[in-house]
Amino acid sequence: MQNKVQPRILPGFMELLPEDQILFNRIYDTIRHGFECFGYLPLDTPVIELSDVLLAKAGGETEKQIYRFSKGDNDLSLRFDLTVPLARYVAQRYNDLVFPFKRYQMSKVFRGERPQKGRFREFYQCDIDIIGNDVLDLVYDAEMPAVIYSIFKELSFGDFTIRINNRKILNGFFEELGLTETSSDILRVIDKIEKIGQDVVYEEFLSMHIEKLKIQKIIDFISLKGNYTEIISSLRDFSKNDMFNQGIFELESVCSYMVEYGIPEDNFKIDLTIARGLDYYTGTVYETILNDYPKLGSICSGGRYENLTGYYTDKKMPGIGISIGLSRLFYQLRTVGVIQPTVKSLTDVLIVPMDKSNMSYALNVAARLRKAGIITDIYCADKGMKQKMKYADKLGIAFVAVIGEDEIQHKTVSLKNMESGTQNAVEVENLINFIMNNRGVI
Repeated sequence: MQNKVQPRILPGFMELLPEDQILFNRIYDTIRHGFECFGYLPLDTPVIELSDVLLAKAGGETEKQIYRFSKGDNDLSLRFDLTVPLARYVAQRYNDLVFPFKRYQMSKVFRGERPQKGRFREFYQCDIDIIGNDVLDLVYDAEMPAVIYSIFKELSFGDFTIRINNRKILNGFFEELGLTETSSDILRVIDKIEKIGQDVVYEEFLSMHIEKLKIQKIIDFISLKGNYTEIISSLRDFSKNDMFNQGIFELESVCSYMVEYGIPEDNFKIDLTIARGLDYYTGTVYETILNDYPKLGSICSGGRYENLTGYYTDKKMPGIGISIGLSRLFYQLRTVGVIQPTVKSLTDVLIVPMDKSNMSYALNVAARLRKAGIITDIYCADKGMKQKMKYADKLGIAFVAVIGEDEIQHKTVSLKNMESGTQNAVEVENLINFIMNNRGVI
């Protein structure tokens, strides 16, 4: 007797039941539609890249997490994000693209990190980026939160806030304080302020041998509150550094454009603790949180970078982008109950022939329904009527169209409403309109 292999998957990979996959797909489709509404073009890069190309700018923990292997003479790696493949794509196809180049990609990426609750080794990223040729207007910095607002308003996960900052403000501020060399460490501490509190942050700064006067100035800086115009006004008193002032100008401009885009001021705020990608982002940065679930962290983040393709070409290509980690977001929202499956099947109507002799008529009716855009399934197994109805009930199918000799003779179906239990003879000519008018009611 052949030994059986235990069916299992590796930790860190998400596999869903059909009802959850339907829900996941609907969120995916909403995001995709939201991207396309703003004119972003679809892109799908290879899952496997040549290692020397993919790892041109990798290092540290990122490189340790990459799935890397050899096949023949080729050194290959699985993509770990969608930004590096975009950089390779733009540099390689520069002469074929129209700039500014606006693309979206919603694909799986792979990281060999230790799997934890809500973190995966294989997961979907949903990215948009706008790549400029030499320059990229600040209006595009405001378009990113406009896309975020549009999508998350449509998804209806609850109230959310887009937190926005500018790295030039942070860099200029620390430059004036003479803390440029320790700015990365300072930002890492600031990033923890909501978890550890202001007093602990103060003590950590002392342990870094920062002067008390400078510590207080940092605390006062990151504690600024108010609407965007009030914070911008307060920032002008903090520094006369040129980079700092350039950051204020950019941040004020972007916030003004966001208002023009129709984003309510209740849905965004300046947050001077937001840094994002310490060695990557150079201007505007964003993080989005659900107001009722702040512990979920950022559900959509990104920012502006100076030169996307620096590792592949001498051409200067500034860009700005955002990313939604869909797999992680779905898992978190499902866990806390923000989202729940509402259907187990996509089928509008299940056609049930009484026996095999009725199959030709059943197939004809199904073809007509599908042509009209009605999702139609046929129960083909040779089972009793009770089991056929049980099948439809378990999947939550709204209507069952029973077909026997009488229905064939009178060109009808016996249509059963699975919720009310009522059953009526409906002419095939009227069946399409009836289902179209009642689809989704149950």
